[in-house]
Amino acid sequence: MEIFRIVVLSLSGLLLLFVGLMRLSNPIKTFLNSSGIKLENDVNLLNEIRGLSSVMLCGGIIILLGTLVPQLTTSSFVVATLLFLGFAIGRLFSMSVDGKPNKLLVQGLIFELVFGALNIFCLINALV
Repeated sequence: MEIFRIVVLSLSGLLLLFVGLMRLSNPIKTFLNSSGIKLENDVNLLNEIRGLSSVMLCGGIIILLGTLVPQLTTSSFVVATLLFLGFAIGRLFSMSVDGKPNKLLVQGLIFELVFGALNIFCLINALV
């Protein structure tokens, strides 16, 4: 079970680290490639996106630290659960209010639900 928990934390952390870094460094290109969204070169919009991207990046770092520092493992599962399910809840709410998004965003929702569920499973297992 220990290896499974390390794999879940590693994949969760690397995913958030990578996506956060890519969106922070070049949000216009990254959004177009990863979700088909064409962003305008609006300083306010880019500021908001980069702010959220840095949260993803920092969350990924904290999650990855949980693979190296045993005292942070539980906290890392909590952070991963909150981030992945937080994004998923936001997307589900948006789908109910705004309508169904494109295929790439629905795939993102599925990944968020899967990673959120895996992290909850590992968190519960770590606490029991």
